[in-house]
Amino acid sequence: MAEQQQFYLLLGNLMSPDNGIRKQSEETYDGIPGQNKVTFLLQAVRDATGTEEVKQMAAVLLRRLLSSSFEEIYPGLTVEMQTAVKTELLASIQTEASPNIRKKVCDIAAELSRNLVGDDGNNQWPELLKFLFDSVISALLQTMEDQTNPRVQAHAAAALINFTEDCPKSLLVPYLESLVQHLHVIMVAKLQELIQKGTKLVLEQVVTSIASVADTAEEKFVPYYDLFMPSLKHIVENAVQKELRLLRGKTIECISLIGLAVGKEKFMPDASAVMQLLLKTQTDFNDLEDDDPQISYMISAWARMCKILGKEFQQYLPVVMGPLMKTASIKPEVALLDTQDMENISEDDGWEFVNLGDQQSFGIKTAGLEEKATACQMLVCYAKELKEGFVEYTEQVVKLMCCPLTPPVRVRVAAAESMPLLLECARVRGPDYLTQMWHFMCDALIKSIGTEPDSDVLSEIMHAFAKCVELMGDGCLNTEHFEELGGILKGKLEEHFKNQELRQGEDPYHAYKEKVLPWFEQLMPLIVQLICPSRPWADRQWGLCIFDDVVEHCSPTSFKYADLFLRPMLQSLVDASPEVRQAGAYGVGVMAQYGGESYRPFCTEAIALLVGAIQAAESRSKENVNATENCISAVGKVMRFRPECANVTEILPHWLAWLPLNEDKEEAAHTFDFLCDLIESNNPIVLGPDNSNLPKIFLIIAEGVANESVKSEDACSKRLANVVRQVQTSGGLWTQCISSLNEAQTKALQSLLSSA
Repeated sequence: MAEQQQFYLLLGNLMSPDNGIRKQSEETYDGIPGQNKVTFLLQAVRDATGTEEVKQMAAVLLRRLLSSSFEEIYPGLTVEMQTAVKTELLASIQTEASPNIRKKVCDIAAELSRNLVGDDGNNQWPELLKFLFDSVISALLQTMEDQTNPRVQAHAAAALINFTEDCPKSLLVPYLESLVQHLHVIMVAKLQELIQKGTKLVLEQVVTSIASVADTAEEKFVPYYDLFMPSLKHIVENAVQKELRLLRGKTIECISLIGLAVGKEKFMPDASAVMQLLLKTQTDFNDLEDDDPQISYMISAWARMCKILGKEFQQYLPVVMGPLMKTASIKPEVALLDTQDMENISEDDGWEFVNLGDQQSFGIKTAGLEEKATACQMLVCYAKELKEGFVEYTEQVVKLMCCPLTPPVRVRVAAAESMPLLLECARVRGPDYLTQMWHFMCDALIKSIGTEPDSDVLSEIMHAFAKCVELMGDGCLNTEHFEELGGILKGKLEEHFKNQELRQGEDPYHAYKEKVLPWFEQLMPLIVQLICPSRPWADRQWGLCIFDDVVEHCSPTSFKYADLFLRPMLQSLVDASPEVRQAGAYGVGVMAQYGGESYRPFCTEAIALLVGAIQAAESRSKENVNATENCISAVGKVMRFRPECANVTEILPHWLAWLPLNEDKEEAAHTFDFLCDLIESNNPIVLGPDNSNLPKIFLIIAEGVANESVKSEDACSKRLANVVRQVQTSGGLWTQCISSLNEAQTKALQSLLSSA
């Protein structure tokens, strides 16, 4: 206590107008150990008897200490003291009477929380997040209800939008009831205000807030659907004046997002009326001005309606496609400018510039480009959702997407993504039409691979090209294509080793198998360099992925390259980088499945390494989970395709305990296929004595369906459904299996039974 009183005197002296006293006090303060400073300062901030000046000084010094010396001081505190610091700060925020002190305590909490979020995004102060949810949300809602300050209301609504857009669903749901009830009250009040006074600013933001909440809450928004939909439809029907077009556009967006959130079953009774409203707006589309804000909202809303209605949406394409193609075809104004020209044009005029050197810049006018990018993404959505139902439009869309690439990045990514989807759409017209379309695409894709300046976009283009080749199959590339592509990729790899910026993409092994190997061997020395232990983890990851493809699609011929990659691949299973471990684990899996007899010793050696990686501490953490799930899948593939390489009796119970896989959907499908094999063969280890493992198996299946690791179109879904149906005939066992499931898991099983 005496030490604390002396510290109060010291804080007072630090504010002394006497330079000598202040300097001596600063020297004394600097000599206090950091951990002691934290204790004294926190007590000073929390002391209800202290003067405001002393408390303010203590708060400022504590924040400065956490900002400048966090790594030196905080880890040295005991766990009890760290907990006390966090608890005391949250308590002070809630109980401190002085607004100035409370604000400074909030600054301290913000500084501490910033330091307690790791590089991996792991939050070491979850109590603060809960506190913010309990008080940020309520504070925003209270501010939104401040009828005397509409502009403040609008800002509060905008803050709520930002908050809910990035908020995890699991964290939002507990507050959903209070949140939507407040939003409904505010919406009704502001709708009346619009009718009576014509004011719309707050209503625009509230409508977007509702959309954001529904988008995050998804199916949890179903109970509140009827609370909002009538009013939202009323706005769209009646907000037809020019000054209300932004409100109308945002309301259209809100309706479509709510429909997507609650699903087709709940939305269908309103779907017809909503579609008629959209159609009426679309019919008047040609009368809208080019900068009408409804345009972009309409384009996105149609795409959401397509996702909701599925194949039933095809009937609306003749109405939708004209304006959509018009927007997607916007040609940006570009110019090559010298320094003198640049002086007459500014970025405020809607121009963006890229310096080309030699006193020249490339300029592009950005007006309309955002709408163009959105429209291109919507075309991708239609092709993906409607497949053969989109065939009438494939030719014009291909011609649009294959035009010379232009900014922004989203347009180029959408163009690449659309190519394999459009080929799938065109299949219905037969091989000649499909081949003709591919020839048109192929040269454009190869040219884009050679000229794309953005490495992320380049990866998307190469991925799309590989998917197209896989879809078209053997014979779709001629010698000239291989030579051009080989030269481009060789140049990319050589450039990569010079600047370490580009990343190698995928190659068309799947379609061409061993035929591609002579071309591949030209690149071999460069690819082997990628997997050297001294290379960065991203290099090693991509190098291993390339060899994974070679093993998967060119086995058993691939074994002739084994000396070049097998040892690095096995070593990768204990690599510090989860990305490298994932690539290595996938490689072991394809060795077991496709590699042939020659790979058997390496599969045997890999088992212990895979099990070690799975059982390691933190193996299921966010950064490690994908690598771990690939290891689990690889162990399953070895037991399934190379059982002689593993002690199946010993490993199988562990493998079952590791299921299900929730993150890597592709590998999850492999594990469920193997699980079906084991169940259908009445494997005694998997089923357990007297079928005692069936409740665990039911849990695995239910979790797989709930997490969409098992989908109705998957081959194993019918097999899993049959397992469930067989147990249904045994009353006691069925009750035992079902009783261990929660509501969501039970619904998932019902969904499996109804769809498979």
